[in-house]
Amino acid sequence: MTQQLSAQDAQFLYAQSPSTLTHVMSINICDPSTAPGGKVRFRDIVEHVRSRVGTSPVFKRKLYRLPFDFDHPYWVEDTNFELETHITHVRLPEPGDWRQLCIQSARHFSRPMDMSRPLWDIYVVEGLDRIPGIAPGSFAVLTRIHHAAIDGASGAHMFVALSDSDAKGTPAIRVAPGSFELGKPPTPVEIMSRATSANLTSPVKFMNSLMKLSPALLNAAQKNLSEGMHGIPKTRFNAEITPHKMFDATGFAIADLAKIRKLVEGATINDVVLAICSGALRRYLKHHKELPADSLVAVAPINRRTSGREAEKPGNNISAMNVELATNLADPVDRLAAIQAYTAQAKEAKTGLSARVMTDLTQHIPGATMAGVARLLTSPRFAPKAANVFISNVPGPQFPLYMAGARITHQFAMAPLSHNMGLFIATPSYDGRITFSITSERRIMPDIAFFRECIDAAFKELFEAEPRLAPDKPVGKK
Repeated sequence: MTQQLSAQDAQFLYAQSPSTLTHVMSINICDPSTAPGGKVRFRDIVEHVRSRVGTSPVFKRKLYRLPFDFDHPYWVEDTNFELETHITHVRLPEPGDWRQLCIQSARHFSRPMDMSRPLWDIYVVEGLDRIPGIAPGSFAVLTRIHHAAIDGASGAHMFVALSDSDAKGTPAIRVAPGSFELGKPPTPVEIMSRATSANLTSPVKFMNSLMKLSPALLNAAQKNLSEGMHGIPKTRFNAEITPHKMFDATGFAIADLAKIRKLVEGATINDVVLAICSGALRRYLKHHKELPADSLVAVAPINRRTSGREAEKPGNNISAMNVELATNLADPVDRLAAIQAYTAQAKEAKTGLSARVMTDLTQHIPGATMAGVARLLTSPRFAPKAANVFISNVPGPQFPLYMAGARITHQFAMAPLSHNMGLFIATPSYDGRITFSITSERRIMPDIAFFRECIDAAFKELFEAEPRLAPDKPVGKK
């Protein structure tokens, strides 16, 4: 059967340009000492991936794009699929240290993907011999996937399906053969029928959705007017980006973040993640004498999937909310408390409303219109200043995974940037640890290693902070 991209999936295609590449990349460090014989060859990795390409339709389907994008593209089977064209490898130059891995990862991420074949590739990096905390002889598996094919939840599921639960090769997730279809090319009649229907009915559906959302929009507007609405301060991150991306990362035990959240009643792990990022941003901008008086604002993606099984479906089902990071507060516990109060209020849908409105409305915009608007709004001249930074927290498996017998010891990630949004902090969690993975741009953050140190310092000041004693409640008050 024919499978057409959803409006949200298609947006990631329309927004792509030489500077704003819209793919994501996981960086997984593997220790081969657990494999039979203590060694993993490149061809072992190729054969391992070959045994798993049946776990997701993403591996063998490609885009069928229409002229002038007059309707959203389709997914179709790549009848010329050749696995080994998707997997390459390289060895780190001496000294094979962390800096060299960061440079190699950023360079690979900065290359455009081949959009004429299935939208993924794997880059194996050997020679990780002088990185503290990483076993000598380890290798990295850099897996790129276009954001049109997956979101955070479906991407995490896809990665687990690609992995094993032990060194013997037991699949972490078993996928029944024939449980999905790759898609067939649409006929000219199907193309014209769907495109005509979309262009004729979309305005009606758009207005119906808008009318349903009108009360919520009115309430939100009234609340913002009564409480006051803060603007988004201008920072170095709100600038035009180039194709030259940067990467660095650090990580902490989830148990330590759980300890930090006890500093503020009601705080979540996600609040702690935001507070660590807030402290790092404050420290970094203060060092450069660029700290705004107003709080920085983050965009935090939200998984809209209603059940765990929905993560098995490729594609996107996400929303987002804006979060004030309280970077204007000097005390780290005060920042955590302010963030906790803000996110608790946001769960009532006040700040998340605009993103959900766009998610609900854009599905009714015709393909050609959406493509034109997306290209306009992601251009350097017209890109909106919607926030200062992306912060994405995607929970992963809390047990060890293996690939070709090698244990995966560390997991990092890189994510897309856009004009006026030149910093993305992804925080994937895996096997008891959470990493703060930084994607930025060479002109915006030339000292990315210093920003990594700022994250370490922000974590330390929260970890060493004393909990606040709750004030005594007046007699007779609950």
